[in-house]
Amino acid sequence: MNAYIFPGQGAQFVGMGLDLYEKYPMAQELFEEANDILGFSITDTMFEGTADELKQTNVTQPAIYLHSVIMSKVMGDNFKPDMVAGHSLGEFSALVANNTLNFEDGLRLVSQRAQAMQQACELQQSTMAAVLGLEDDVVERICQETEGIVVAANYNCPGQLVISGEVGAVNSACEKLKEAGARRALVLPVGGAFHSPLMEPAREVLAAAIEATTFGNPICPIYQNVSTTAIEDANRIKENLILQLTAPVKWTQSVENMIKDGATLFTEVGPGRVLQGLVKKINSNSETASAAL
Repeated sequence: MNAYIFPGQGAQFVGMGLDLYEKYPMAQELFEEANDILGFSITDTMFEGTADELKQTNVTQPAIYLHSVIMSKVMGDNFKPDMVAGHSLGEFSALVANNTLNFEDGLRLVSQRAQAMQQACELQQSTMAAVLGLEDDVVERICQETEGIVVAANYNCPGQLVISGEVGAVNSACEKLKEAGARRALVLPVGGAFHSPLMEPAREVLAAAIEATTFGNPICPIYQNVSTTAIEDANRIKENLILQLTAPVKWTQSVENMIKDGATLFTEVGPGRVLQGLVKKINSNSETASAAL
């Protein structure tokens, strides 16, 4: 069974999408439509901008969404998913790919999400840190024992968990995690504490936007970050998407459930190969590929 997976923030690179724009008239049309919807030329930043310009949250998120979604669309009849999943932001790309959302609504939601997250980041100093080489339950326990807000945010693969929260609490937890035997506990260069309670203001903004958006019937199940199991009910998909901003990304558990349900090939659609690497670490026997055009 074919599982298509969609990357999240961090997969961006300067020049992303330019090959699609130059080669496929459909891609050019969709990119130009995106410029109109967003009210600025995101293609200029994607194709010719600097790395610093591209890593601004209000640019990064729609850029990765556009790269992934447009790539899935130009694949045409070659795009035949039996199941889909996306890492954080990638969940929106996955929902367009399986026909739950249309292109325009997905882009508007991603843009609103990015702006709401940026605003939440500005309300309080916060950060994230990657923890390598510890069992998940050890990381969870140390987060619970640390004063302040710090939580497990991204279950990327066995032995790789990202924590998220207030700057002081994250730094304190990192010290304790190193003492507990972590190979690394490294603060990440991110704008704020994504997938933590500190994203509550953004969740409220996004919840209103999601509730006002029409969700259709998907052509195949999505394994969402919050639930990790196959879901095809539009109302449940909405609920999970709203919860996602303040809840952890359970990528390890999602991939394990996809394999359990018959996934034999994981094809990454969008920039980079990060998710293929994570899938291999979760199950070394899984076959992975980049989307072929």
